[in-house]
Amino acid sequence: VQLQAFGGGLVQAGGSLRLSCAASGRTFSRSVMGWFRQAPGKDREFVGYSSGSGSRTSYADSVKGRFIISRNNAENTVYLQMNSLKPEDTAVYYCAARRSNVVDSSPASYDYWGQGTLVTVSS
Repeated sequence: VQLQAFGGGLVQAGGSLRLSCAASGRTFSRSVMGWFRQAPGKDREFVGYSSGSGSRTSYADSVKGRFIISRNNAENTVYLQMNSLKPEDTAVYYCAARRSNVVDSSPASYDYWGQGTLVTVSS
């Protein structure tokens, strides 16, 4: 499985960005897809996940109500729409996939990772 995340950049506080993650190599529609982020000097943290069908999503409390995960299984792509961005959202964002179809928020549960895309939110 190969994952490629893109769409990061520099945005002012209060702005929006949409990250994309393109997947290839296995049956994408059955894969739980997660988004994680890692700020400088901090551990990688959970942002949110989507079940294979997209019918179930979950988010970290820090982004709930601001970030939305969606997916287009026909195009093997998952998205992270980020609204009302804050400086504390600055991080490298990663998409990840699980072999299992059971949803999970732990980074250790994910088997495949994209290369990460940097999001910088200025105040």
